[in-house]
Amino acid sequence: MKNFSKYRKRAGYALVVLASACVAAGTVSCSGKGDKAEYSEHLTEAVLPDTLIVATLYSPSSYFIYRDEPMGYDYDIISRFAEEKGLALKIEVAPSVHRAIEMLDSGKVDLIAYEIPEITEYKDRLTPCGPRSETHQVLVQPRKEGRAQITDVTDLPGLEVAVEEGTKYYYRLQNLDEELGGGIKIDAIDSDTIDTEALIEMVAEGEVPLTIVDNDIAQINATYFPTLDISVDVSFPQASAWAVSTKNAWLGDSIDVWLDTDKSREADAELHKRYFEQERAPQVAMSLDLSDGTISKYDHLFRKYAPEINWDWRLLASQSFQESKFNPKARSWAGARGLMQIMPRTARAYQLAANKMNDPESSIATSVKLLDDLDKMLMKKVPDDRERLKFILAAYNGGIGHVTDAMNLAEKYGLDPTKWDGNVEKAVLMKSNPEYYNDPVVKYGYMRGRETAGYVERIMKYYERFKREIPA
Repeated sequence: MKNFSKYRKRAGYALVVLASACVAAGTVSCSGKGDKAEYSEHLTEAVLPDTLIVATLYSPSSYFIYRDEPMGYDYDIISRFAEEKGLALKIEVAPSVHRAIEMLDSGKVDLIAYEIPEITEYKDRLTPCGPRSETHQVLVQPRKEGRAQITDVTDLPGLEVAVEEGTKYYYRLQNLDEELGGGIKIDAIDSDTIDTEALIEMVAEGEVPLTIVDNDIAQINATYFPTLDISVDVSFPQASAWAVSTKNAWLGDSIDVWLDTDKSREADAELHKRYFEQERAPQVAMSLDLSDGTISKYDHLFRKYAPEINWDWRLLASQSFQESKFNPKARSWAGARGLMQIMPRTARAYQLAANKMNDPESSIATSVKLLDDLDKMLMKKVPDDRERLKFILAAYNGGIGHVTDAMNLAEKYGLDPTKWDGNVEKAVLMKSNPEYYNDPVVKYGYMRGRETAGYVERIMKYYERFKREIPA
């Protein structure tokens, strides 16, 4: 069987002609075909709206909120387009591709900045534009001795593959099993109890042998689990792109021409590296020697600022250890910097100059201001001081919006919204599942809940150790 392309592909951007006859008639349209010709940039800019209204979907790659900042591959591209064209940008999140297309058809949005399949069904309604990609499903497997053990789908009969029951992955696996004459052991898992990203992590941890997912999701998760191999394709590629209405094809032309520049191609390469290649695996816990009675060379700063929020300084040190391993020059894939990993937007909000983000005292002082504000936001909802600490840490890592969403989910599904362990912690994990991050009580969409749950758990473990071994 054919083994398809390994990686998410970004095709060359189309440069489409705005025909002078259409301009003379007072309309601008395109067919996506024709010879490359001189492009009237000033004309296109003249017809761009003051506010660009864009539909998208929450997803790990396209659009999500991280530490209260909107992010995502597609979001970053359309934001840069709007900024360079001097347009205001309004994002409308749709619960499904079908709903996003309805919004475009009705004129509620100007553009869909999300991967829409280029299929015959949409041909008369949508004009593709923007970043082109080919999406396909891939096998997720652990590397052994640095290499993949399975190199082709024909190796799958006799092996167990775990997938969520009732999903496209489940049906693709069933079809593949038929194509190969049977023999694949399909472990159909209830999607109410597990989600795609959890299955990927289970493969990485050796809890299940194999799973299959879309290649873009696989690429993102491979940045967290570098020991995984995602090189074996299990489906044909499906071309996809952003979309505009056929009657507004000129807008797609404007985006395509803007993308077809060296500057845009360089920016796209950087974004692709950021979202699909840069390793995000949690830092390996360092062995700290506490025999001299100190945690770090910044203990005096933790002691100085912790009283401002009525914290034990050792808890603040535990958080810093989790954030940066006490490295004041640390920088994350998302742009967080310094000892306490302050995000750029947070730095601006608390008037921390960019050239001070790596300064240890400035970083700690700013983090304490943020922690104090988070405490005030959560005080009424979580009245117990000790319990609230875990909520504050979760909000620092994932954002207050996501934590509030998780509390709402907890209440809706019979959990205690004022308790973290086994309650809101569980609801945080639910927020990586579309069934729950599209729930009406959720406002901030997709969240990588395992990251936040693990963040809180690790900090509390560090804190317990520091309390045992370091005097207050």
